[in-house]
Amino acid sequence: MTTERMRTAVVTGATAGLGEALAERLAADGWNLILTARGEERLAKTAARLGASYLAGDLAYDAGHRERLIALADGRIDLLVNNASTLGETPLPTLADSDLDRWPEVFELNARAPIHLVQLALPSLRERGGAVVNISSDAATGPYPTWGVYGASKAALDQLSNVLAAEEPDVRVWAVDPGEMRTRMLADAVGEAEAAGAGDPADAAAAIVRLVEARPDSGRYEAKAFAAGGASEKGTGE
Repeated sequence: MTTERMRTAVVTGATAGLGEALAERLAADGWNLILTARGEERLAKTAARLGASYLAGDLAYDAGHRERLIALADGRIDLLVNNASTLGETPLPTLADSDLDRWPEVFELNARAPIHLVQLALPSLRERGGAVVNISSDAATGPYPTWGVYGASKAALDQLSNVLAAEEPDVRVWAVDPGEMRTRMLADAVGEAEAAGAGDPADAAAAIVRLVEARPDSGRYEAKAFAAGGASEKGTGE
């Protein structure tokens, strides 16, 4: 990668949970940031606090927003963090009861939009020896009841990450399972009480930034492997 003081990261879903925590950690480490999320008011406040550039909009179904977001970097992207995602229906239904008409929005935001952003950023990532972090989930590998649609979308993102890594040897591509975190998304899925016992997004963010700095081979990783004092080993997908 280029020198730290010149590095630029694009972070999606940057105003809550893991996305906000990642933006805060990267800013503290001296990265230039370009942030996006749907809510403009909160995004503007987050960007002002972190000294970041930003563009509000919905990544799903809006190719123009994705193009404008990447254009903000003016060809200087060292890291693309595809964090924005959606659960789809809540409460989460079983596959037997899921609304098939809601599936496209889940796969659009969780799998297709990230790859479009990668396509747009690739010229810069290739030139600068950059990296892509695709935020995955243990739901991509585990048979958790009611998590089928979301998990399938993250499994798709994992495989897209695998193929992208094989096709782009000069770019690091990491699918990262951050672990269970206290976020609005988790609360929407499992309820406030259960979500309250999950991990701090700031800890997951710190681990992911350690992964970025360690620059391991492309692959699927669990963030906990890069926790303070942890071993930096490729995740098993289990």
